[in-house]
Amino acid sequence: MSKKRILIVEDEAALVDMLKLRLEASGYATLTAYDGIEALAKAKKEKPDLIILDLMLPKIDGYKVCRMLKFDEKYKNIPIIIFTARAQESDKKIGKDVGADAYITKPFEPQTLLTKIKELLEGK
Repeated sequence: MSKKRILIVEDEAALVDMLKLRLEASGYATLTAYDGIEALAKAKKEKPDLIILDLMLPKIDGYKVCRMLKFDEKYKNIPIIIFTARAQESDKKIGKDVGADAYITKPFEPQTLLTKIKELLEGK
């Protein structure tokens, strides 16, 4: 069975590196993007199994990236985990409105993220 591919969309390089290490150690293949435009291009070209998406991104914010993918027939079934420091209920509501499958706030517990990834990928 081939490894599930996860696209990490985050503009903070140190966090990307940490997530990559953790995900690869858990048996996933990773792809990365550092802004919203790159995220959309990679998601459409690579069709990852899951996307971890920061909200506060250069060029296009995570909400717009999520909405553009979720409202496109070709990509709407890719699970998206919004991964952000924005913890207000209003932010979580917008995340739900744009179609995110999960919302995890930073700082985060790595095991929580891995459990959520597993849950979403098994649901596919």
